[in-house]
Amino acid sequence: MDEILEGLNKAQLTAVTSTEGFVRVIAGAGSGKTRALTHRFAYLVTELGVLPGNILCVTFTNKAANEMRQRIHQLTGDNDTGYISTFHGFCVNILQEDSHAIGYPKSFMVLDNSDIDEMLKIIYEERGLTLRDKTFASARDMFEMRKCLTEPGYFLDMIALPIDELHEKYLQATEVNDILFYGYLYQERKTFAVDYNDLIILSLYIFQEHPDIAEKWQKRLMYIQIDEFQDIDPLQYRLMEVLCAYHHNLFIVGDPDQTIYTWRGANVKYLLDFDKVFPNVQTIMMMENYRSTPEILAAANSLIAKNGHRIKKDLIPTKTSGEKVICHFADTQEAEAQWMAGEMQRLHDRGVPLRDMTVLYRAHYVTRAVEEALMHEKIPYTIYSGVQFFDRMEIKDALSYLRMIAYQDDLSFRRIANAPKRNLGKRRMAFLQETAEKEGTSLYVTLKNHLEDSVFSGTKAKQFVDLIERFSYSYQGRPISEVLSDILDKSGYEKALRTEGSQERLDDLAELKQSIYEYETSCGEESTMEHYLAHIALFSNGDVAEQGDKVKLMTVHAAKGLEFPYVFLCGMNEGIFPSRKVRTLPGMEEERRLAFVALTRAEKGLYLSEADGWNFDGSPRYPSRFLLDIDRELLSFTHEVDETLLREAADDVARRDKYLREDDGDGTLPIGQRVRHAVFGEGTVLDVDLNKGAHVIQFDGMGTPRSISLRAKLEKIGP
Repeated sequence: MDEILEGLNKAQLTAVTSTEGFVRVIAGAGSGKTRALTHRFAYLVTELGVLPGNILCVTFTNKAANEMRQRIHQLTGDNDTGYISTFHGFCVNILQEDSHAIGYPKSFMVLDNSDIDEMLKIIYEERGLTLRDKTFASARDMFEMRKCLTEPGYFLDMIALPIDELHEKYLQATEVNDILFYGYLYQERKTFAVDYNDLIILSLYIFQEHPDIAEKWQKRLMYIQIDEFQDIDPLQYRLMEVLCAYHHNLFIVGDPDQTIYTWRGANVKYLLDFDKVFPNVQTIMMMENYRSTPEILAAANSLIAKNGHRIKKDLIPTKTSGEKVICHFADTQEAEAQWMAGEMQRLHDRGVPLRDMTVLYRAHYVTRAVEEALMHEKIPYTIYSGVQFFDRMEIKDALSYLRMIAYQDDLSFRRIANAPKRNLGKRRMAFLQETAEKEGTSLYVTLKNHLEDSVFSGTKAKQFVDLIERFSYSYQGRPISEVLSDILDKSGYEKALRTEGSQERLDDLAELKQSIYEYETSCGEESTMEHYLAHIALFSNGDVAEQGDKVKLMTVHAAKGLEFPYVFLCGMNEGIFPSRKVRTLPGMEEERRLAFVALTRAEKGLYLSEADGWNFDGSPRYPSRFLLDIDRELLSFTHEVDETLLREAADDVARRDKYLREDDGDGTLPIGQRVRHAVFGEGTVLDVDLNKGAHVIQFDGMGTPRSISLRAKLEKIGP
């Protein structure tokens, strides 16, 4: 017990030992909330004797879950770390155990974005659509909107409608959105696949329709802990309510000042109103910051204090004093980037590794000048948004081999049937597709049934089928890393890469094998192939770190939950940060919270910069209001401040604020809404383009649709 409670401050100690009932922890940035969560888990297990399998600990990224799992293992010495996962990851457990309740096999497949794109390719080809009709990204967004908001009962088509009827619904659809949506549902049902939205929605449906299953999970989860509670969305909240309904032991941790995902459905009210919804809530304030210097915290506190809707609190420093926050006003973006590169070089000359320096920004386009400056100065860097590890071709191929062994699904088949080359080109794949549709079988089963057809003479189709069959019968009970090594060898995939001289790709495969081995070690007996494939499908780009001594470049959103010794926050201009897309007062407060998150990532040094120039619309560019929000005496300016510039910047902010609405909606109208425009007349909303801030409207008297700004006055016609 001494080891678990040792070194905890008063607030952390209270949090760890408050095990019963409803507990809310308001934890400021860098206050050691992960420490509190992990030590509380260990306290429950080692001191109270609670079995790890009776504890659910929810985080918001797989990286955070893995880190928490390792910390708990170090504290308890037990490989069993219960349910430590994201909401989606936990729902995979529910569905793997109780998928029979919706008629799905245990070997269902979890889709990632690239899988969805592969399904979209099939639909576009079948129905003669192009990217002019709708981009893949817009289609995925539309699926999410329809599943989570406009058509919450969609899943009944997936699980209750006979597949022939669902197919017919897809074929009968005429509108592009309907074609894509029902085509996607059909593809999901055909392959027994689910996406991230389905995971929670189907879990809730099972609990609703089968109270006995709900009760089983409620009784099992004696203690529930949820991290980053300010980011919880309505579906996750509903799931939490169901799961804690038996034991009434719910422990939540969050910071209202770090709510930056309302655009994704997060609602900070769940955290703020927690004590109004649940009985006898104990609230614990954790404000001692162990990350940043007093100078950095003073600037961050000064900034966030300008928000009106918040719990008033200040982060309390525990570190010794450091350097003031540095602020630089540059004449051009190029000059700003050159200044940053110069400061990085000075830090490096002082012995600071490049990997300790991170550039944060609001929008990706800001990096152009920064990248050019870093390249010119020969400073190596990595961008956390390029082709990440699990999106690389060879990694996708290797995982598709594992999925073929477990599922024999069409998506994996299409990817690896001809990798390495087996002479299964477009003509033969088209034959398989056509035959599979006629016979109502998967592509792989169709190939098995037609191996003797003349169309497959001169191919290695039989060798491929023999390979998959052999592994499908023998993979269970074998370590996943061993199965992967074996099939990459037997298939000739690694040999083909060696022949091509693709050493980098071979290194990536070696890294994958190592990561699987580490996964097996941490999961123990639960590390089945199906578990691993579901786990890996839930990975996001931010879960994978780049190696080497390089400066990191990433968006502020990507940096959430991370910390860095030295932070350069660039592009601090009105219209960049805060974004020009902000149209409401609540939206502006969220932008300020995002800036607060950026500042509180820094441990030792913080550099803020902006650049003079012109915006995309031709208007002059001014320093961000967030620079003006910070008390001036807390900043160290690199040169004398132009008072005229600051007055003009303040006037610009005041002008922009006149256009901010009070409501917290996004100002959009639903698709299908009839509207009247003062000049163009009546029309129908076809789409909403949030990137451009416009409705796409087909006016009755016009041959083509028009993009109309969200700010334009439109009169609703009808409901």
